[in-house]
Amino acid sequence: MKGADAEARAAAHLLGLGREILARNYRIPGGEIDIVSREAGEMLVFTEVRQRRQTRYGSAAESVTPRKLALMRRAALTYLTRELGRDDLPCRLEVLTIDGAAETGAIGLLDVLE
Repeated sequence: MKGADAEARAAAHLLGLGREILARNYRIPGGEIDIVSREAGEMLVFTEVRQRRQTRYGSAAESVTPRKLALMRRAALTYLTRELGRDDLPCRLEVLTIDGAAETGAIGLLDVLE
């Protein structure tokens, strides 16, 4: 499965930060959230995982388009309403990047600003 190694490393990294993983690969028609987690307290975090082995076409962070962010927002809202029954919970979107090999590349976390 494409991206499975990067997503597994990302999930392990988030667990190491003390997060609880609530869902992986949450899909809706036209969108997906790679990882849904909860930080200490009640903050939900919707994480897109991006990995680039080489920088020939840009970094992992540069591969996130405005369209992808819009689809993430839609999938996050759907998760909140379908799975939790409300859309007013504290949450945020982030992108976890891996530049280099999935197993050894540099990890970065970028908050998505609304």
